[in-house]
Amino acid sequence: MSISQPGKPEQDFEALAGNDAPSGRGPLAPFAVDRRLSRGRRIPEAPSPTRTPYARDRDRILHSTAFRRLNYKTQVFVYHEGDHYRSRLTHSLEVAQIARSIARALKVDEDLTEAIALAHDLGHPPFGHAGERALDAAMTDAGGFDHNAQSLRVVTKLERKYGGFDGLNLTWETLEGLVKHNGPLLGGDKPVPEPVRDYCVTQDLELDTHPSLEAQIAALADDIAYNAHDIDDGYRASCFTFTALAGVPIAGRLLAEVDAAYPELEDTRRLYELNRRLITAMVDDAIAETHTRLARLKPGSADAIRQAGGATAAFSESMMSELAGLRAFLFASVYRHPRVMRIMGDAEDLVVELFQRYARDPDALPPEWREEARAHDDRAYARHVADFIAGQTDRYALAEHRRLFDATPDMR
Repeated sequence: MSISQPGKPEQDFEALAGNDAPSGRGPLAPFAVDRRLSRGRRIPEAPSPTRTPYARDRDRILHSTAFRRLNYKTQVFVYHEGDHYRSRLTHSLEVAQIARSIARALKVDEDLTEAIALAHDLGHPPFGHAGERALDAAMTDAGGFDHNAQSLRVVTKLERKYGGFDGLNLTWETLEGLVKHNGPLLGGDKPVPEPVRDYCVTQDLELDTHPSLEAQIAALADDIAYNAHDIDDGYRASCFTFTALAGVPIAGRLLAEVDAAYPELEDTRRLYELNRRLITAMVDDAIAETHTRLARLKPGSADAIRQAGGATAAFSESMMSELAGLRAFLFASVYRHPRVMRIMGDAEDLVVELFQRYARDPDALPPEWREEARAHDDRAYARHVADFIAGQTDRYALAEHRRLFDATPDMR
């Protein structure tokens, strides 16, 4: 039995059939990631006889503890505010479905695209971006906190399921996409997050280049998903009215289409019809604009996409302008809604208080985390505490706060 080596292709059941789509839809485009040329896994493993390397990555992500925890992590609204609001888990599933559809249309690897989409939020702490802001502030003197960098820690270190390694031992291409799906990390205004910089000493993820088209598609799908579902959740939470939403050009135009097709439609169906049209408009635009850029670039390989000097998968300028207006509306009406701001302010305070308590009192940690903490210096211990908090669900964080403090906010 052959063993894959880092930098060597992981030969599997499809290797002899060429770089065909797993479902038999025909060969992938020349600029798709070629699984036969995968740079492999950091720890060599025997190939799967039934799955591509990237399908194997996807399955490991789906079966991870971190993925299950996303079910009780905030997207915009805290889980106990209602059963129908998106969680990080449902958001990730919606992103994966959209990403896979776009990947299929562009003839790139669907399994790799889906794996990156499913993993992109694994590092999010409880209470969404409020929890991330709180941890980043608490970690100012210890390297900061970034949810993308934390996702890398989850899949390379913190998941502990397998006998031969920590993490999930994903392929280089999936790790690259996870870290760089929003673009290169070198040469920008922000410093490279410390966990990413440290990991790249062991395995270079080439932080100065764009990622594969598959990763860029996953990033676009993330934008598409949250633009649509934040309208849905925001309306259900009574953050705005249809009248206000109709003042946003793209939403107003699509609402007019819905009302022309279905006069007197009840609000829940009207909302869904708007969202399906919005998703379709964004997906169609992304595919068309990416085709245009591909035709101009004429890439002959995945590396040509990486070296393109700019994003290849993208929205058109007109769609970007319309989405800017939609995001401004969501920012003012939903993300800055007084109720949301109050709850997220309470969430930030709660996370900071948890961090400070664990930081000064290791005995407040659960036994398994407490025992491991003994081996860390102060800086490493702060990262250890951040790892523990980032892995918490909303409800676990609330329970921990109730255990350690006399008063805990209701978050409603």
